[in-house]
Amino acid sequence: MRNTISALIGVGACFLTSVAFAQNLDWQIFSEPFITTAHAQNIDWQKIDEILGRKAAVSDDVHRYGFARSDLAVTLDGVAIKPAFALGGWVAFKPAHGGVMAMGDLVLLETEINPVMAKMIAGGLEITAVHNHLLRASPATFYMHVAGHGDPAKIAATIRDALAESKTPLTSASPASPPPAIDLDTAQLDSLIGIKGQANGAIYQFTVKRLDPITEGGMLLTPVGAMGVATAINFQPTGGGKAAITGDFVLTDGEVNPVILALRTHGIEVTALHSHMLNEEPRLFFMHFWANDDAFKLAKGLRAALDKTASAKI
Repeated sequence: MRNTISALIGVGACFLTSVAFAQNLDWQIFSEPFITTAHAQNIDWQKIDEILGRKAAVSDDVHRYGFARSDLAVTLDGVAIKPAFALGGWVAFKPAHGGVMAMGDLVLLETEINPVMAKMIAGGLEITAVHNHLLRASPATFYMHVAGHGDPAKIAATIRDALAESKTPLTSASPASPPPAIDLDTAQLDSLIGIKGQANGAIYQFTVKRLDPITEGGMLLTPVGAMGVATAINFQPTGGGKAAITGDFVLTDGEVNPVILALRTHGIEVTALHSHMLNEEPRLFFMHFWANDDAFKLAKGLRAALDKTASAKI
């Protein structure tokens, strides 16, 4: 009898503990996928397309809009920079509670920074960074990171009105003639970098995911490529097996100097180191780079730098 009473007391204690645990659970963890899906279905994406004057590239629940500075003729060390190589501004919309989370990276001339910033602020968007990516480019380009939460149509209208203060093309360009073949052994580059790249016009691009989850304001930033939190590596052929490279590594604090050392050891210039966001977890740093040399040599240097990071390798 005593054993029976003890067992009943134990069951009751477990039940009460389970109730208390359930009350303390953050049920948002379980409901988030369903809430996000519902919000994605409720958003009039065609309206957002119309406001921004272009169709989005859709990855999972993220709609990403490109704002390439095809109007600019930028050169660096004698290389004519193609828009997809280093002039590709963008804004991504991800469904969130009460609307969307928006974040982006806009390419601006020096004289455009303050007029665009004023419109962003007036429309309720946050400026999270302004900086260079390249050195010695002519004309010099700067990159403004923006963020916002709320009504997607209002955010889109603010972005459109802000970009109207620059010479950023606000309508999609007519389809151009097919891009030239990429004058590089892309299969060998894939092997050296350790993941499969993808052609974007005349540019060969790699998107390298980190192994650790990244959140902003408590929200998981996925897919990481579309949300701008994956290491980006771009190759632009410059002839004779050579390529210009640029992009940015996504790093935690302990990875910064090992990656700098790996890049510099392999003849790759570090051109910028800075933040892009304000309250992400873990705290991230973005390191931009540049070189124009034998493509395979540079790929080996980039792989050596990636090996200093918690990055995926296939």
